Amino acid sequence: MGLGFWKMSFAATLAALALAPSDAGAQPSGKVRSTHGAWSIICDTPAGATAEQCAMMQNVVAEDRPEVGLSVVVLRTADNKAEILRVLAPLGVLLPNGLGLNVDGKDIGRAYFVRCFQDGCYAEVILEKPLLETLSNGKSATFIVFQTPEEGIGIPVDLKGFADGFAALPK
Repeated sequence: MGLGFWKMSFAATLAALALAPSDAGAQPSGKVRSTHGAWSIICDTPAGATAEQCAMMQNVVAEDRPEVGLSVVVLRTADNKAEILRVLAPLGVLLPNGLGLNVDGKDIGRAYFVRCFQDGCYAEVILEKPLLETLSNGKSATFIVFQTPEEGIGIPVDLKGFADGFAALPK
């Protein structure tokens, strides 16, 4: 199964639910602060917040299925104690199969969807050191969503700039 951190524990799932956005939008409405390869750092001060919040983001679509896209977001929790990898998949994906991850041809495992909104369903994991290193050192990732138990759709994500972008995320 590769990195066990990709599959969330029950406690981590509860923590991720507590950290999930309270509105339906995955994409911050702020401004692009910097670009690192395929990744952008976007910052905004949400309503009611006292401090600016930033996230590293990339939006991608399946090459052969332009209607199937993902938003991949990396952010620090408000208390700066953890980093979260949050992926927004479109409605219509098969939830029990979860979201698969493959980096440079190696199966990393699956994350499970934790919440759905009008704009899609979220899978989240705590970005532990082994997964962070895999993504930072990798060249390309493929996130896999399922529309039927047998039909996985691979969506490529360019990892170029991931390490630099992560290092540039404000603490």
